[in-house]
Amino acid sequence: MTPDLAQTVLGLLSGGLVGFTLGLIGGGGSILAVPLMVYVVGVPDPHVAIGTSALTVAVNALGGLVQHARSHTVKWRCAAIYASCGVVGALLGAHLGKIVDGQKLLLLFAGLMIIVGVLTLRGRHNVGCEGASCNRENVGKVMLYGTGTGALSGFFGIGGGFLIVPGLMASTHMPVLNAVGTSLVAVAAFGLSTAASYMMSGYVDWQLAVLFIVGGLIGTLAGSRMACRLAGTTGRLTTILACIIFAVAVFIIWKGVAAL
Repeated sequence: MTPDLAQTVLGLLSGGLVGFTLGLIGGGGSILAVPLMVYVVGVPDPHVAIGTSALTVAVNALGGLVQHARSHTVKWRCAAIYASCGVVGALLGAHLGKIVDGQKLLLLFAGLMIIVGVLTLRGRHNVGCEGASCNRENVGKVMLYGTGTGALSGFFGIGGGFLIVPGLMASTHMPVLNAVGTSLVAVAAFGLSTAASYMMSGYVDWQLAVLFIVGGLIGTLAGSRMACRLAGTTGRLTTILACIIFAVAVFIIWKGVAAL
């Protein structure tokens, strides 16, 4: 579709919000991007929203990764193992996701968000272990979590940061700030893999993608800086992530039920 002035402004603002959330908590970008594209910007096909959001979130994640790399919060070995295993799962998940009806996919997505939100909130006081990284003892768990979250990311067409951050913390016990920075590598890898699959099926709106990327890169830099300022408040960052997940899940369910 060709965006008019209102859609252009909404696309830039929505992209900025997605980017800010992604930079702040390493997740929430995709779970905001899809509903914003469908319910705010007005993309009629959920599959187009999913494919476009996967591309934009991947690019915005790379922008946030630069900021986190400068702050030395990225565990590069963990990122490489987690992302490489997750890409395989993402490609398989994306193939399956395109088969499912778009509205049903959104409702399934909301259900997953509620589960993850509960698990995230339960672990909000987990400060992690300083210096934790991938080693011989936990590499199998890291690979398993990477493949699993990659498959879910591909199926739902999301970067999956809200899945990856808890996955990294559970598999390595690293602090949340390190998990946020490290997750951006996997978010970018999963998003690009998913976007490539949807792109081949014609499910990417390139004009809208540009708007979300431009707004998102600005928002991502601002969010990454705030994340570093809140580095010592682990519970606050995790609680913010959980609250965003719950709010968007309820909204998607409400809109989905109303459409039935």
